[in-house]
Amino acid sequence: MKIRVNKSTNFSKKMRSSKDIRFLIIHYTGMQSARVSMDRLKNPNSKVSCHYFINRNGNIYKMVDDNKIAWHAGKSKWKNIRNLNKSSIGIEIQNKGHFIDYQNFPKKQISSLIVLIKSLLKKYKIKKCNVLGHSDIAPLRKKDPGEKFPWNFLSLKGVSIWYPKFKLKKKEVKSKAKRRMFFKNVHKIGYRFFNLSQKSNRDRKIIMAFQRRFLPNEVTGKITDKTLKISQLLT
Repeated sequence: MKIRVNKSTNFSKKMRSSKDIRFLIIHYTGMQSARVSMDRLKNPNSKVSCHYFINRNGNIYKMVDDNKIAWHAGKSKWKNIRNLNKSSIGIEIQNKGHFIDYQNFPKKQISSLIVLIKSLLKKYKIKKCNVLGHSDIAPLRKKDPGEKFPWNFLSLKGVSIWYPKFKLKKKEVKSKAKRRMFFKNVHKIGYRFFNLSQKSNRDRKIIMAFQRRFLPNEVTGKITDKTLKISQLLT
C-alpha cells in the first residue's frame, strides 16, 4: 500500500496513544475537486482536517499522523462517547457530495479504502462494528458518505458490518409500537441525538441516517417493516 504525504497542520496539540484509537470515521469531501478538498483540509482558517485522504484514482494521502487528533468528526456521539475526534481516525474520500453532484465511488477508490481500513483495524485492534460513517455519528447535520457508499461490499471484505439475508413476514405493527421498537434497536446499535420516549422532528433524520447506511435504496425517513427488521437483525 503506497501512501503519499500531504501534511495538514490542523490538529490538536495533545497527543494520544494507540489505545485511544477505537473508531474509523468515513467521510466524503463534498467539494469540486481533490485539489480544492486538500487545500481546505490544510487551510488553518478552515479548522478541519483528516488523517487520510483518498482521491478518485485511489491514491492515498496521509494528512495528519495517527497519534494526533484531527478535526473531522465535529459535534458527534456514538453510544456513550461524545466528540469522536479524540478516539477516531478520519478518512476523507473525494466525492462532490449531495449538495454539488453526488457521485458513485470508483472501484479504485474503494479498493484503496479497503486496504487502508484493513491495515488500520489490524494496527489498532479496532472492531469492524466501529467503522462508521459521518452520518452515523452526526445524523442531524451530515449525510456522508451517503447512500451510494458500498457498505455491503465493505462487509463482504471483512471491514464493516451488515445484516444477514431475511424474508420479510407480513406483520402489522402499530406506528407507536414500531417507533418504540426501532429507536430502542438503533440506540443499542449506537445511534444517538434522539429521545427514546418522545417523538420529535429529529426522528426523520435519524431514520434516514440508518437507511443510508443499511437500506440505501429506500431512504424515506419512514420506519417501514423492512427498516424495523434490519434494525432488529443488527442488535
